[in-house]
Amino acid sequence: MRSSWADSVAAAETAAAGSTANNSSAGNNSARTRSTYVPPHLRNRAPSSDPPAPVYSSSTSGTDGSGYGAPAGGNRWGGPRNDYNNRSGYSSGGRGGGWNNRTGGWDRGREQEVNPFAGIENAVEEVGEQENSGINFDAYEDIPVETSGDNVPPAVNTFAEIDLGEALNQNIRRCKYVKPTPVQRHAIPISLGGRDLMACAQTGSGKTAAFCFPIISGIMKDQAAQRRPRGRVAFPLALILSPTRELSMQIHEEARKFAYQTGVKVVVAYGGAPINQQLRELERGVDILVATPGRLVDLLERARVSLEMIKYLALDEADRMLDMGFEPQIRKIVEQMDMPPPGVRQTMLFSATFPKEIQRLASDFLASYIFLAVGRVGSSTDLIVQRVEFVHESDKRSHLMDLLHAQKANGVHGKQALTLVFVETKKGADSLEHWLCMNGFPATTIHGDRTQQEREYALRSFKSGNTPILVATDVAARGLDIPHVAHVVNFDLPNDIDDYVHRIGRTGRAGKSGLATAFFNENNASLARPAS
Repeated sequence: MRSSWADSVAAAETAAAGSTANNSSAGNNSARTRSTYVPPHLRNRAPSSDPPAPVYSSSTSGTDGSGYGAPAGGNRWGGPRNDYNNRSGYSSGGRGGGWNNRTGGWDRGREQEVNPFAGIENAVEEVGEQENSGINFDAYEDIPVETSGDNVPPAVNTFAEIDLGEALNQNIRRCKYVKPTPVQRHAIPISLGGRDLMACAQTGSGKTAAFCFPIISGIMKDQAAQRRPRGRVAFPLALILSPTRELSMQIHEEARKFAYQTGVKVVVAYGGAPINQQLRELERGVDILVATPGRLVDLLERARVSLEMIKYLALDEADRMLDMGFEPQIRKIVEQMDMPPPGVRQTMLFSATFPKEIQRLASDFLASYIFLAVGRVGSSTDLIVQRVEFVHESDKRSHLMDLLHAQKANGVHGKQALTLVFVETKKGADSLEHWLCMNGFPATTIHGDRTQQEREYALRSFKSGNTPILVATDVAARGLDIPHVAHVVNFDLPNDIDDYVHRIGRTGRAGKSGLATAFFNENNASLARPAS
């Protein structure tokens, strides 16, 4: 006989009081003999076939992926959330792509792996209605490509020409990749050939897949012979270094899609978040470690990560890492720890620019490498329409509002297209965000003073379209791949042309067109030169 809901409640109270009865009929009999309050509407009720209502805890799907409880309602950082149950890559076992098998060994059990593609289709359809939707791979065809080095492997035109493995090919199809971008056409066969690579490519050119595909494919082909048993010290087979937390999380998210059901596990480690959760994920096993330099040095000094098994090293946004002062940490990781030397490991270095500092780094880290330049090095893509408008400092806000009104009126179904607004200071970002919200434009911010949870939440809210305007400082300018950004506004112009290129590179990605508007006034006179 099934117990009623009231009986189940009574049984639970009896167990909490210290009863040793189990959840069988003995527990129900104990509950019936005990004086227990039953609500009037449940008295004399026929036994119900419905199970008791679940009791939610921190490990259920009502928790967002970062380990924090989902907000009950909206706030000015992004409004109500509707996607907590669809967060890919998180489960009751913690971070790291749904690898719930904790019993040791390397058989993680594919049936327990969380599908990183779940819910993506609906999100893409919802946001993809905007004018910037659709991936135009044909727009890449006219981009110039140069290679230099000895015995350069020939480029490929389709993914079918490359032996990546069926599981990875299936994930490529799930990602709706029609054909390789120029950097992928050249970089993937170079890396699959075991060659070191120094690649300079425009923003939004598909660099993440260009280094992830060869790494995952290589690990798949020889994973059983390489791995060590799991334990306190993690022995990754591949290391991907990136300059920021946001970019590391983005690479991790993409790599998990590519590695789905391949048997390759991807873990991310970055600063600004509790290290204990990351340590637990590392103890569960890791094949590909995505990390920021500072957090990785911390893990190495704690003797929780060893690099002696590294076969693949990828440095993404290498020029940005040098700009941020990470060269000492990078050299310590690569040259002073237990990582195999050049020639033993395979190294891929990706950069949007190629200054002397990057050239020196390449000569120190790479062995007999091939140089690959896609497009005009250090320039933006031709798919971005750039406008410069003279706007007095006191008129910037009203002019921005005019742009947003016009953009909304011309948008699909009157929706506000995703707009990224760059400002100079953190205080200015918060002030502009508050002003926009007060004037009926849902906005959020991302800058260095926000906590990691707030930054993740703001990015999710922006990507989903809940807050289609993101006000940001340069923390968001590098590397982030935010789909469907239609318009980038330089509310405050940067002082460096490279920073300008990386800012406007948040739009016009993956072959899609974009618009970039810059507000120029007398305060920016040093950036201009007289017309000849």
